[in-house]
Amino acid sequence: QVQLVESGGGLVQAGDSLRLSCAASGGTFRTKLMGWFRQAPGKEREFVAAISWNGGRADYGNSVKGRFTISRDNAKNTVFLQMNSLKPEDTAIYYCAAKNTFVVFTTRGDEYDYWGQGTQVTVSS
Repeated sequence: QVQLVESGGGLVQAGDSLRLSCAASGGTFRTKLMGWFRQAPGKEREFVAAISWNGGRADYGNSVKGRFTISRDNAKNTVFLQMNSLKPEDTAIYYCAAKNTFVVFTTRGDEYDYWGQGTQVTVSS
């Protein structure tokens, strides 16, 4: 069973940066598509970013393109989300997700197999 543990969330001001981490255990990390999603109160879950098993492909939600960067370290079983120029509308719980695949690249949350417990990011104006 794969376990995902997010860290790095917190309270920051608009314009600041944060780096989220997601540590994976219990499976073969390097074979997995990894993604970040977020959910704000009263809103649906939103795709943030995804990265292929070898880091060769990455994709971003429209609201974060140019500000967020996803990366991974397969030697450390960890995926990162660097968030720059944060805005109050980025406030949400951020979730790490994993999908068992070498081939499929998806931004749909319902197609991921494993989820972390989430980390809160709050951006004040």
